[in-house]
Amino acid sequence: IGGGIMKLVSCKLSLIALVAVFFLTTICANSADVTINIAWAEWDPANFLVQLAKDFTKETGIKVVVDQIPWGQFETKVFTTFAAKPDTYDIVIGDSQWLGKGAVGGHYLDLTNWMKSKKIDTAISPMVLKYLGEYPKGSGKYYAVPAETDCNGFAYRKDLFEDPKEKQAFKKKYGYDLAVPKTYKELKDIAEFFHRPKANPPLYGIALWLAKDYDAITMGFQQVMWSYGGSYGDEKTFKVQGILNSKAGIDALQYYVDLAKFTPPGSENYYWNESLTALQQGKVAMGMDFFAFFPGLVSKEKSKVADKVGFFAGPAGPGGRFISIGGQGMSVSKHSKKQAEALKFIEWFCKEENQLKWAKLGGFPANAKVLQSKEFQTIAPYNPAFVESMKYVRDFWAVPEYAELLQKCQIHWNAAATGQKTPKQAMDDLARDHEAIFKKAGYLK
Repeated sequence: IGGGIMKLVSCKLSLIALVAVFFLTTICANSADVTINIAWAEWDPANFLVQLAKDFTKETGIKVVVDQIPWGQFETKVFTTFAAKPDTYDIVIGDSQWLGKGAVGGHYLDLTNWMKSKKIDTAISPMVLKYLGEYPKGSGKYYAVPAETDCNGFAYRKDLFEDPKEKQAFKKKYGYDLAVPKTYKELKDIAEFFHRPKANPPLYGIALWLAKDYDAITMGFQQVMWSYGGSYGDEKTFKVQGILNSKAGIDALQYYVDLAKFTPPGSENYYWNESLTALQQGKVAMGMDFFAFFPGLVSKEKSKVADKVGFFAGPAGPGGRFISIGGQGMSVSKHSKKQAEALKFIEWFCKEENQLKWAKLGGFPANAKVLQSKEFQTIAPYNPAFVESMKYVRDFWAVPEYAELLQKCQIHWNAAATGQKTPKQAMDDLARDHEAIFKKAGYLK
């Protein structure tokens, strides 16, 4: 009897083992057949994601394809694809300003409850989550999980700033020591001091974002406007007149226009790429750019001044200290047939150990512990300035009409920078246009 029982138990165990192997094989086979399609812009962080995703595929069997779209076509292609073949993308890593358009347009999945159930919302730096994931602001509803955290930063030529002769000459002219600027007044003084267009080779004071394309001058100027005490308008009532074109806003634009006098020729068309190139070539003493592009500045293969540059967070103005946030968040498409797999990938990406891997590849994490860790701050020379900058970030309007609002900013502020309008005219015209957009949308009566 005992032998019979043993044989029976053995058979049952073998059957269980076979069933387990069958299910595991089936799961692996199914995973191997699944491919998550991600839409992102064509830049280095997208390449970093391709590298990182290989580990995810090894662990899960789920493949990841990143469709890298040129920046100039990025938004148009994504939303055109949503209209034509909505299930093309499973995840969209879009700009923060897209949140309203994606959510209200019915394209982005509400991730609020899912994020809370996975405790992702509490692991992410609060400011990053607010601007890259929340819509509407203050609602506690999330339509994206921060993917690449980024913001506007500054680079400077350490060899110039630390030169004894330059330091002596600067102090004699301005009455204080030459150092990394803490205020916008100091930034302008330094730009003026190093602006030497007739030198051989020429040296220019600063590289600024002034171009009319997409959000160039807006991302460069809005942080100055905020730091001068200016504002886009009342976020609750959407009133703009008298707020956007206040004295503080006009003074800020006048400052930016005056600062632009110390930029290289052709700078009216500068955005991140042109600014980076000017810095890499050693043409400017200082320059603004997104932190995400600074790896190209410290690369000895790409930069003439790779070992001569330092970095600092945007300075303060008379109204405080604010910095333009960049970066993008991962949104799951409501049209996707692979939402479960997409969420699995995002959850994996958010794990602390993978956020650190992301940072080592060259990305900027959103995980609060990783951002504040000593290890992160020593990965790259610009990381300490990045951590400092993230304390002061602010963003553009995130309403569905953001593209129309942004276009008007680009037109009027570029006109001021190129001398076609006075700062007052530009701000008055912009306030009129923004209120017209809000009235048309029904936000403002």
